[in-house]
Amino acid sequence: MGGPSVAVVARTRAIYRCADCGHEVAKWVGRCPECQAWGTIAEAAAARPALAKVAAGAPAAPAMPIAKVDVESARARPSGLGELDRVLGGGVVPGAVILLAGEPGVGKSTLLLEVTHRWAAGSGTPALYVTGEESAGQVRLRAERTGALHDELYLAAESDLGGVLGHVDAVKPGLLIVDSVQTMATATAEGSAGGVTQVRAVATALVALAKERGLPVVLVGHVTKDGSVAGPRVLEHLVDVVLQFEGDRHSTLRLLRGVKNRFGPSDEVGCFELVEEGIVGVPDPSGLFLNKREVAVAGTAVTVVVEGKRPLLAEVQALVAQSSMPQPRRAVSGLDSARVAMVLAVLERRGKVRIGASDVYAATVGGMKVVEPAADLALALAIASAARDIALPPDMVAVGEVGLAGEVRRVAGAGRRLTEAMRLGFTRALVPPDSGPMPKGMRVSVVEDLQAALRILRKEGKALREESERD
Repeated sequence: MGGPSVAVVARTRAIYRCADCGHEVAKWVGRCPECQAWGTIAEAAAARPALAKVAAGAPAAPAMPIAKVDVESARARPSGLGELDRVLGGGVVPGAVILLAGEPGVGKSTLLLEVTHRWAAGSGTPALYVTGEESAGQVRLRAERTGALHDELYLAAESDLGGVLGHVDAVKPGLLIVDSVQTMATATAEGSAGGVTQVRAVATALVALAKERGLPVVLVGHVTKDGSVAGPRVLEHLVDVVLQFEGDRHSTLRLLRGVKNRFGPSDEVGCFELVEEGIVGVPDPSGLFLNKREVAVAGTAVTVVVEGKRPLLAEVQALVAQSSMPQPRRAVSGLDSARVAMVLAVLERRGKVRIGASDVYAATVGGMKVVEPAADLALALAIASAARDIALPPDMVAVGEVGLAGEVRRVAGAGRRLTEAMRLGFTRALVPPDSGPMPKGMRVSVVEDLQAALRILRKEGKALREESERD
């Protein structure tokens, strides 16, 4: 039936590699075709293996029908933080490699120190925290401040991969934290710590360790100026889960977003709050993005956005002021600036709201970032409300995408969004046509276009003014 199977490997030749992203090209070029960086292509010292025939060998384990594969060893185990488990898809899977990325100072180390403490206290196995950026004393002081001291939580200040593996052999942990992968180095690879070659070698070794021993490993990764994970692109492909930890330095709110997840949904979001005692999960964060007020204020509108599978209420605020400059100013915070510019143009052209010569400021409340088109209608109403000094009722939410023709388009999950709004005390809503079944008890007004929404704004504003005059 034929001879043994063979594989052909490429012959040795010079290659050139980008120092930023690790992309390889056959010849030197001035600009990397992958990341578009200039002057980062250099000849790689490591040559590719020579052409050879590889004979088939004995497999490590025989193949078996998929229905007979044991799944108990791959069951997710709770980490102790419910919001983290939500993003991971139920918990930490044995042998999983998780990459946690975030800007400096956002709270990655504080979060992982809390995770190791919860793991050590509740899993019955030790947790090992390896830091390459701080001394053991510095981490110890933080753990004391946040109440994360435990006899089963082991700490090591190490930047050599061989030393990390030695600590793993000695402690035999059930969870390993490496903070960060850019500070680790190995003598088997060239370059300095944080370089493309070193990061690839360290990550490959830790992935092999995790799979061999069924040890969950969390790697902390630095980010570049544009917010992406620093290092070679292969780093994100090697790991099982990629998480992005986000937050404003001026706010205590932190969001943990799933970017990639082989064991669960990749669009889930977990909410945390930084407090003096450390970091705590926020299972019901909707109230953090609203200003609690009973009196209606012009220039504000409330919408419901969906982060992952979780509906969150968000307040959009706008201010329209007469401009003293030839070019009116447009300032945006927490919103997509391109989306705001589009809504302004539609308001001017389709809604007859004259704001072309005015300064416009648009922002969200509580440091929340809103990029979903479902917030278009609320944004348009907030700007129109500010321009005409007409307030929306404080118990009204608006959900819908605004098109260039002024039409209001439906969004997914409108009923689920309004159910969350009702839970927080909102009783009226503006929604697009064909939005599906609505929750009972909610007074829903269907608006087909922006002009219909502006008519409701004028009607409700007039009613509010008459009510305030009677009072």
